[in-house]
Amino acid sequence: MNPFQFDIRNLPDDGKQVTGTLPASFFQLPEKDSAIATSPLTYDLNILRDDKDIIVTGSLDATFSLECGRCLEHFAHRVEMTDYQTEAPIEKETTMDLTDLIREDILLTLPNFPRCENGNVDLRDCPAEGRFESAESSAPLEMPGADRGVWNALDQLK
Repeated sequence: MNPFQFDIRNLPDDGKQVTGTLPASFFQLPEKDSAIATSPLTYDLNILRDDKDIIVTGSLDATFSLECGRCLEHFAHRVEMTDYQTEAPIEKETTMDLTDLIREDILLTLPNFPRCENGNVDLRDCPAEGRFESAESSAPLEMPGADRGVWNALDQLK
């Protein structure tokens, strides 16, 4: 049974506490993705009805293996949401499923451009550190005629 799916009519006034773990497959990530769930999802949530919304508070925890954007090695990154809060409008007065909402909230916390030195499980330096020229050390490109204005420089490209 899905712990995030429930009948709104049976929701107690003081809310419903759901606690447990779900397998890493809960995240539905492709096998050859740059992010791989390596631990089950651990959750401790309170689901409460507030007029026309469902309010969810609690904690979520899972660990992922991310691919470093620099060296392409995988590193561990833990998502620990201790003050998780979200709300969802009640669309039907029968059942509601918060699975997609919770999954998306967790995946959105993953870094867009992961780098292994930013991993929060095993601290390490990126093996590719220093192999690429930094932005500070590269000089801007000089175009002939650039001192006469941008349009003159573009005219030179004819």
